[in-house]
Amino acid sequence: MSHTTAHARAGSDRTSIYEEITGKITRELEAGRVPWVQPWGTTAANASLTMPKNASTGRRYSGVNILMRDLFQQDDGGWLQDPALLDRLVTEKLQAEAENLRAEGWKWIEIATDFPYGHTAGLRRLVGETEEITAKETAGYEALRAEYEALEAQYSGPDDLPEDVDQRLGEIETAMTAFENRPVRFDPAEIARAGIFVSIDSDGSLRIERGFVRPEDETLVEPVLSKTDDAPETVTPQIPVQRAVITVGGAPVNAEPEPPEEDDTIRPLSDRLVTELTAHRTLALRNRIANNAHVAFQAVLHALCLGAFYRHASGTCLEITAKNSGFSAQAPGLAEAASAKSIDARHDQWAKRLPEVPADLWDTLTAFDSDSQATLFAHCASLTVNVVKEPWNRRPDALAHGDQLARAVNLDMAAAGWKPTVDTYLGRVPKQRILEAVREAKGEQSAQLIDHLKKPEMAKEAERLLDGTGWLPEPLRLAGAEPAVAEPAGGAEALPDFLTDEEDAAAESAEAEPHAIAAE
Repeated sequence: MSHTTAHARAGSDRTSIYEEITGKITRELEAGRVPWVQPWGTTAANASLTMPKNASTGRRYSGVNILMRDLFQQDDGGWLQDPALLDRLVTEKLQAEAENLRAEGWKWIEIATDFPYGHTAGLRRLVGETEEITAKETAGYEALRAEYEALEAQYSGPDDLPEDVDQRLGEIETAMTAFENRPVRFDPAEIARAGIFVSIDSDGSLRIERGFVRPEDETLVEPVLSKTDDAPETVTPQIPVQRAVITVGGAPVNAEPEPPEEDDTIRPLSDRLVTELTAHRTLALRNRIANNAHVAFQAVLHALCLGAFYRHASGTCLEITAKNSGFSAQAPGLAEAASAKSIDARHDQWAKRLPEVPADLWDTLTAFDSDSQATLFAHCASLTVNVVKEPWNRRPDALAHGDQLARAVNLDMAAAGWKPTVDTYLGRVPKQRILEAVREAKGEQSAQLIDHLKKPEMAKEAERLLDGTGWLPEPLRLAGAEPAVAEPAGGAEALPDFLTDEEDAAAESAEAEPHAIAAE
């Protein structure tokens, strides 16, 4: 049998903290202090209406009640209805172990059934000295290993190990593990400022992590002048020996009561009391602001201005966050757009009127008249608008609201300065899209003038044809608006000479046929 298999068998026989807890739970149940539900088929269950009962109230359960299967029984022994009992018993066991560790002189001992990953982050780990193994211990270890190897060699066949041999292999493994995990000695001065974490390991055994120093417990180094010369020497203050403080979840266990307050001492209010008092104040302030629209408007304006004009400012009690999102894709000519220049100029003008220090912002806003406040509010609110469509950021509701805003302000992208050029649109779509744009803005005859051109020339000529028409691609139109279809023109617009000169005879023949096609 392999070492791993033998180890697994031996480990299952070892006494763990869970087995001790199971025994205590059994004694509690026998004393009648915990409600249990009898399984189906027992005398109690075979009474009238074989539904399980609550042992403490006598009421029968209905439906799929909130029941937890006993973690320790593998048969149909019953259900544990009070999981809090398990937590209490585990905590009591860990507290008892922590009491035993107090004799080692640690400053603090923190206990938990399981600590989260990274619970020692920010703490300094003490470096101790591992106790050397003696010659007698080495001889005992070698004897155990020889016996283990002999038993493995003797029972290496496919048959199961005899029970006594399996048990002996487990005992040997336990003894050898004790040899390998040598105790570590720490400096008593370091122990006085360090602590221990006590928890339960994954296999149910007790886990003790010794030697962690919190930042506030680090040694203070005070430079003092020596008696012989002027050079300072380092003196480490003595740390008095104290009784270790045991905590569960950060709260002291069996903490001694605080001494009574002296009559002439005024202590600060407790954090809990201050929290409760300010909760009442928050509700009262909310109610008052709800009945004062002017102050409410200014409070929101104040929060928006902090986000728009001051970096990392947090001087508002309103839990309102104004985001001014950037653009993941920098479209050509974005910075030179008329809208961008107008926004930047307006922002600079307001920045000159606002104070440099965020703490003075409220008084400045109070001094503004209602029109100035409203104009500034509109500017700050506008900076938070984001109707950019991104493939990785699906926001259908937000984009639908953007369409509503566009209709409310009658947004016209052509009037805002956007034009279809080779860089902004025409050079980045297929030829059919280019012809579609010309057809919608100028009519079929104009589209036929360029349908024989190669894409670079077609895009350039389409830019000329679309100039001044106000044509917009679908993402820039108001939602639901249809593109204006151009009326048929009396005559076709001619191509520039530099394009007609480069065409072959077939292209020249194609330019002469638009009227015949239109007539069809």
